[in-house]
Amino acid sequence: MTKWWPFARLAAAVLGTAAIIAQLSQTLRNAGESQTEWGGHIPTVLTNFFSFFTIESNVLAAVALAIAAIWAWTAGRDADREPTWLATLLVCASTYMIVTGIVYNLLLRGYALPQGQTVWWSNEVLHVVIPAFLLADVLFAPRHRAMPWNRVLIAAAFPIVWVVYTLIRADFIIAPNTGDHWWYPYPFLNPHFIPGGYVGVAGYVVGIAIAILAVAAGVVWIGRRREARVTASVA
Repeated sequence: MTKWWPFARLAAAVLGTAAIIAQLSQTLRNAGESQTEWGGHIPTVLTNFFSFFTIESNVLAAVALAIAAIWAWTAGRDADREPTWLATLLVCASTYMIVTGIVYNLLLRGYALPQGQTVWWSNEVLHVVIPAFLLADVLFAPRHRAMPWNRVLIAAAFPIVWVVYTLIRADFIIAPNTGDHWWYPYPFLNPHFIPGGYVGVAGYVVGIAIAILAVAAGVVWIGRRREARVTASVA
């Protein structure tokens, strides 16, 4: 497994990147064909695209997996464990992708997301295939390093920043597809859509925050258990 796992990581990184590019190309085509000023405003369309947590998480996952594969073939060729910085990056990428898979398949499956027409295979890769691979990476990747529990808080930092950014930015943007004077990447963050307005949104935010902390804790726990088993078998 040690020999071929880097190839699997690189293949997943390439597949995820291809899915991002395919959806981005479709989104830009939609903008080019738009009959409205706001629908064809490319800077807004691009910023909106890269404001989706799914896209940002998949970009991070692709980068982390590619770096991990290159490390395994170069500096890490004779290493017993991944370096701390790489292990931390993988903890974050794994947490975000697993949460993306859970949230999408529980809350958003079948919902037409506002980036426009969705490329079906890209959608499945970004929301199912890559999350599943990152889960497998947590469970089976060789040379895994146990991480301290504070990595759970490090993993939670970016989603907090993302939520704050999203909610502040939303009311300054005209939605490209609808012309609404607000734009939210997901319906559960939209106080105009969720019953109870911002109170209802707060409930979803708290729930997802708990999920992120739980998944991050699970990722760290699995890593610690795996290294403990390796240490015990060597002893």
